[in-house]
Amino acid sequence: MTREDKRQKKSASRLYAVQALFQMEHSDQSFETVRKEFENHRFGAEYDGVEMAEGNVDLFRSILENAVNWQAKIDQMTDRALVAKWPIDRIDPTIRALFRAAGAELVAADTPPKVVITEFVDVAKAFFPEGREPKFVNAVLDHMAREAQPDAF
Repeated sequence: MTREDKRQKKSASRLYAVQALFQMEHSDQSFETVRKEFENHRFGAEYDGVEMAEGNVDLFRSILENAVNWQAKIDQMTDRALVAKWPIDRIDPTIRALFRAAGAELVAADTPPKVVITEFVDVAKAFFPEGREPKFVNAVLDHMAREAQPDAF
């Protein structure tokens, strides 16, 4: 597997993690149920002739577990990065899931914060290709990253 293949699998895992966190919040399905569904039915699956990307299972699981285990801390970091009038519960649910997934990597992974920011801004672009959301995501994640890993800047 080439370095680019590995990078693409990690990127796909981040996108899947955002989708899984969104699904968990809106369906009241358990962590285990959603994790298994994604690993068994989404990674590399084909829908209407379109093949879904393979993901890095270890990274996907790590992001999900850390997002769940550290959710309060991540949500507090996100709230501090947002203006006072926009607490996290008023944020679009897809972006909220994105902040939780990115926050999971920022607080509990070895990934450099600039890589986390770039990767999750790309995820935002996938969900909101025409909107201003990617710039918003970039600004909030930059603030969160500086709080979570100040020595990296």
